[in-house]
Parts: sequence; structure tokens; C-alpha cells
Amino acid sequence: MKTWQKVGIGVGAAIVLGGVVIFSITQANKGVVTVQTATVGRQDLSSIVTASGEVKPLTYTNVLGQGIGLITKIRVAEGDNVKKGDVLLETDSTQPAADVSAQKSFIESSESGVASAQANDNSAQADVKSAMATFTHAKLDYDRGEKLFAQGLIAKSDFDTTKATFDGATSALASAQGRVQAAHAQLEQAKSNLAQGQATLRRLQDILNKMTYVAPIGGVVTYIAVRVGENVVPGIQNSTGSYLMTISDMSIVTAEVMVDETDIVNVKTDEPADITVDALPNKIFKGHVTEVGTQAVLRSSGLASTQSTTGNQEAKDFKVVIRLDNPPPGLRPGLSTTAKITTAQKQKIVTIPIQALAVRTQKDLDEAAKLAGRKADNSVTLAASRPVDATSSGSAASKNPEIQGLFVIRNGKAEFVPVTTGIAGITDIEVLSGVKEGDQIVTGSYKALRTLKPDTPVKIDNTVPQSTDNSAS
Repeated sequence: MKTWQKVGIGVGAAIVLGGVVIFSITQANKGVVTVQTATVGRQDLSSIVTASGEVKPLTYTNVLGQGIGLITKIRVAEGDNVKKGDVLLETDSTQPAADVSAQKSFIESSESGVASAQANDNSAQADVKSAMATFTHAKLDYDRGEKLFAQGLIAKSDFDTTKATFDGATSALASAQGRVQAAHAQLEQAKSNLAQGQATLRRLQDILNKMTYVAPIGGVVTYIAVRVGENVVPGIQNSTGSYLMTISDMSIVTAEVMVDETDIVNVKTDEPADITVDALPNKIFKGHVTEVGTQAVLRSSGLASTQSTTGNQEAKDFKVVIRLDNPPPGLRPGLSTTAKITTAQKQKIVTIPIQALAVRTQKDLDEAAKLAGRKADNSVTLAASRPVDATSSGSAASKNPEIQGLFVIRNGKAEFVPVTTGIAGITDIEVLSGVKEGDQIVTGSYKALRTLKPDTPVKIDNTVPQSTDNSAS
């Protein structure tokens, strides 16, 4: 046999042998899924809710227009610190000042009228006393003359004179008493006019005072919305008055954030939070939750859900207020902020990567158990099943419930194990039951986890994928 024939036979035999080997390997690896794994371990875990919002002072006030007037002077500028009672702004007060001056003159006149009426009243009372004395003297003369006349000791003409004097004294007393009543009435009227004038003066003085705006609280002038020469108008009915400026008490600063409705149930007062402000990068400020909203707010409009007259299924948020423990100087209201609220913390607990969680139906587990030649353990899987709504009894979901679990590597296969979970961190989640520390679980790839069936043979490949540089030429 020639050499080239021997070489050809050898090459052919090698090809056939290689084919057999490849076929054998292919058949051996048929149905084997390549997966990535991790080992169940223990670590400290924190459950965090992240929300965004803005910086707001705990106490602030918007100064609004109280009367009609032209702004003549603004005494403060944005950023100024003011104390309660400091003058902020002045408006034209010519007319109110004139009204106050006129009313003060009227009150002075009314006070003079009261003094005059008081003098008349005193004089009338003196006249009553004088008339009473005259009446008393005349009555004594009359009583004595009546007795003497009855005894025939005086002439009838003398008795008539005494009687006439008594009658005149009686009339004079009644007249004096009438003048007293009239003087009293005039005095009361004068006092009433004075009280009315004083009330009018207080009203006019209040109008005049409102021409000058003072700080209702101490703080920082954070915004001025008007300029000299503009007109101020007061609020009427459902319309507020002119917005002039805002004063903020920056001694206590809060971050007002909006928390998604799916996370609000985990947020409680006094929980710690880390706050970052976009304007102050690379700085984290500590704080704690002081208020958790109870009313949902529509994300699109910012209105409370109760203000909507129609049913709305859009996403909703809840307001949460976080007080900064040590706010930095220069922090301004309205700055964008992000808060990370720690809702739960545990140390040295069994955790797994969140991506390792998978969901399979009871039907999937039953089919896998049948193929493996064993009976499905319904007691375990049903114990870990998700709760089913009572209203859906008899539905497909209640007959074939979904079960949350993990794929654990056992004897070269991915065995599905139902688990119960606890608090969740950013990348890891607590496992309360189902696996233990040291178990090897499937964590990827995403495609493998999505399609992996229970008890499928697997091949572990934990090599780090090589990144490709798309920009390379």
C-alpha cells in the first residue's frame, strides 16, 4: 500500500473518531443548561426606599396683599434676615392717613360733647337737689299751715299762700327731675357717639397699618414677587390677595419627598434617612422621617386623589417629610433632593441576590416531579404559594398557583426549592426558609432562569464575560 493511501486512511479514521467523540459529547450534554451560580451566605442587610422631592423649611409664610395701594418702598432684599415685626414693604397711605386724622378730630369733638353733656347732667342733678330742698321746706310750711287753718288760728288767705308755694315747689321738683333724665340721655348719647367714633378710628387705623407690611415671623426673605410702583390688591371671596414675598425660617429644614404607593406601607415616622441635594454633590446629610402622608397624590397633576371626580388608575404618590438633623448653611427652599429612607435593618442574616428569585406554577413542578419519577410534595409547595384572592376561587390562578422559589444545584441538577423572603435591599433579599447558608443557587443568566425547568441538568460557568469595545476600529 502506498504511503499517501496510508495517510488518507489515517486521516479518515481520525475524522470518524472525532465525529464519534463529538457526537458522544453532544449526546451527553443534550438537555444540559449552562448557568451561573452563587453561594448562599450571611450579611447585614438594609431595606431602603428611595424618593425625590425638594428642600422646604418647616415654617414659612407667604406675605399676601391686605389692602389696595401702590407700592412706594421695599425695605428688604432676597436673602435678608428679618425678625418678627420688621418692616418689609410700604404702600401709598395718603388717603388712609387722612381718614385717620379726620376721625381723630371727630373723636376730639365727641369727647368735648361728652364733657359738656356730663356738665349738664351734673347741673341738672344740682337743680334737683335745690328743688328738693325747696320742696321739703314748702311741704313743712304747708303741713303746719294746714293744721293751723284747721284750728282757725290763721286766715284762709295765709293758708292759700302756703298751699300755692307748696304746689310751685312740687312742680319745680318734677321739672328738675325731668331735666336730669334729659341730661342723662344726652350724656349716654354723647358717650355712644364717642364709642362709635373710637371703633371707626380703630378700623381706619387698621387700614392705615396694613399699608405697611411687617414680618409675621423671623427668617430669611427667600423670594420677592413685586416691585416698586406695582399695585397691591386684597383677597376677595375665593381669590387670594397679591403675592408679595416669602419668608422662610431656615433654622429647621426638611426634605419633602414623594414616595411611590407601593413603598409607602414600609415607611414609618422616626426612621433614618440619607439626604442628598443636587446643588451640593458628594455630600450626604442625615435626617429622620417626621411625617408620613395619608392622602394619595396624583402624579400627573399633584392633586389629592379625593379631588378627582372620576375614577383614575394612574400612579399615585404619598408625601413624606424628612427633617434634616444638621442642615448646612446656605440651603435654599426648592432645591431638588433625593432621600434614601432605611425602613428595616438586620445583621448577619441569610441573603441571596434578588435576581436569583424565580416563579414557577404548580403545574410546572408537578410535571417535573412526574418526569423524575417521584410524586410532587404538595404540602411544601402550597405552603410557599402566594395568597390567592378569595374572589377568584375556581379561576385558573387558584387551580394553578404561582410559587416563588430558587434553583438549587444538587447532584448536577437545578432543583426548584420554594422559599419565603423577608426584607429586600438594593441587590439582595433576605431568605427566611427554603435554603441554608452554603447552598449553591442559580443566579443567571436571565434567559436561563426564565426558561429553566425543575430538575434540569446544568453546567456551571462562572467565568466573567469579556466586554467588547464597540468603539474599536
